[in-house]
Amino acid sequence: MAMKIKKGDTVVRISGDGTKDNDIKTHQGKVIATLPKENKVVVEGMNMVTCHIKPRRQGEEGGIMKREAAIAACKVQVVCPKCGKATRVAHKVEKKTVKGREKNVSIRICKKCGAEL
Repeated sequence: MAMKIKKGDTVVRISGDGTKDNDIKTHQGKVIATLPKENKVVVEGMNMVTCHIKPRRQGEEGGIMKREAAIAACKVQVVCPKCGKATRVAHKVEKKTVKGREKNVSIRICKKCGAEL
């Protein structure tokens, strides 16, 4: 199945750790990377894991670092920039003229308000 979440989208976590409180802003983030073969996304500030870094060269410091790990794409939903609500993604086909030729272009739209994503 094709992923409907793209790099740069703002998403909200809909299930998982700490989603019981109703504050939608605490679970929002921007998509850094998508992994379509694994059906996962990497979202900034979400699903933080601790990495132990070993020094590789002389004089280089090791240490403990926090970074984002991948999260299942079914656990997040796209946030509409117009209405600000978590929504599903719909597709609409429009005809556009490019270099004198008409082409069918698929556009992602919000299911709730119909705005372009």
